[in-house]
Amino acid sequence: MDYYKQINEIVEYFRSHEKTEEDFKIGIEFEHFVIDKDTLKTVSYYGKEGVEETLKDLEAQGWEGSYEGDYLLGLSNKDKVITLEPGSQLEFSVKPQKNIRDIEKEYMEFLEEIIPILDRKNQGLIAIGYHPETKINEIKILPKQRYSYMFEYFKDKGIHAHNMMKGTASLQIAIDFKSEEDYIKKFRIANALSPVLYAMFDNGFYFEGERWNKHNLRAYIWENCDKDRSGVVNEAFDDDFGYKKYAEYILNGPPIFIDNGEKMYSTGDKLVKEIFDPENYTIEELEHILTMFFPDVRTKKYIEIRMIDAIPYPLNLTAVALIKGILYDEENLNKIYEYIEDINAVDIEKIKTSIFNKGINGEFKDKSIYEICRMIVEMAKTSLSLDEKKYILPLEKMVNDIKNPYEIIKEREHLGKKEAINWCILNYLAKENRNGWVKFN
Repeated sequence: MDYYKQINEIVEYFRSHEKTEEDFKIGIEFEHFVIDKDTLKTVSYYGKEGVEETLKDLEAQGWEGSYEGDYLLGLSNKDKVITLEPGSQLEFSVKPQKNIRDIEKEYMEFLEEIIPILDRKNQGLIAIGYHPETKINEIKILPKQRYSYMFEYFKDKGIHAHNMMKGTASLQIAIDFKSEEDYIKKFRIANALSPVLYAMFDNGFYFEGERWNKHNLRAYIWENCDKDRSGVVNEAFDDDFGYKKYAEYILNGPPIFIDNGEKMYSTGDKLVKEIFDPENYTIEELEHILTMFFPDVRTKKYIEIRMIDAIPYPLNLTAVALIKGILYDEENLNKIYEYIEDINAVDIEKIKTSIFNKGINGEFKDKSIYEICRMIVEMAKTSLSLDEKKYILPLEKMVNDIKNPYEIIKEREHLGKKEAINWCILNYLAKENRNGWVKFN
């Protein structure tokens, strides 16, 4: 294979997806567990009243189903999409939007449809970083070929790779870039802030049914998943980082399996550069390869920020407001870029160790993590439009109180697990009462 041609094809793919500032949008993926409300146990994909049955109920209401063989594994309805993660975690995404209120509207419509269906089964959606009750050996993997390849591959990788697949849930935010220079700034900042975002939105208090004895459980799991494809992209801190360096990061890792849009096949430990034919490939194949790497910050046709634990409404929208406020404002972008300019990959490893032990009280350069949280929240607040400032206010209060979701659950732990985490369970109230239907401080 022509290595330089391989690099160039990937670089051109990134360059072809640059956007003008006027066209900048935000994409989201909100993940949830489906649980039994009484026991907090996970609801299986399979069987009577399983997750597949819930998808079929939505299909009957007009959603369009996506099948693999006889199995219903996803749905779409106009701009809304529902997919399932390996442990049947239910993920909601929406076509990228300019305004946070439009993301909120689509999410509310989704909840208004699915929650009554779940209520009839005494089930609920919970937005939390790790399953609070069910152990991963009790969770059947989804009947999807992609996940079967991944499950087998990860058997010989990090000790928590299967925990990642079946036990975690996250919130992911996608942002656009206008040029390679803009991409470099945003990508480097997002990597530098990786431990800050993990700590700010840490929502993993229970592990395999028991209390987790450290902080930032989901970050810890990713650090012990597969070093070939997770953690920070070390090259992001190189002086010559750009599209080319990210392309090389991809080419020098194993993709696990290939899906070219027509067929799927395992590739074992072969590297992308041994497989990817730059003279004869499909866009589906290239896009699949890019999705088979799971760093904290990922490059596809956009920059994907992946550190935030699953958190309930309205806190999930505060995360969207934060990212929009700091990365879509040129002045904020430049200020933060200057602040993190001397940080490197070794520093990030040290900061991550700090947040595992101290959480939001960990250290970042010469400040505590919560001081950095306050700083970037204030920066975001000043740059958001009048209509969108309201979305960041709950986050502002939380960080000013030196709290995060982990600390909120810790304060409630004495009430018992169900009461400690019930604020993470999404319940339906009338539209006029939406602002009060989740309380988290």
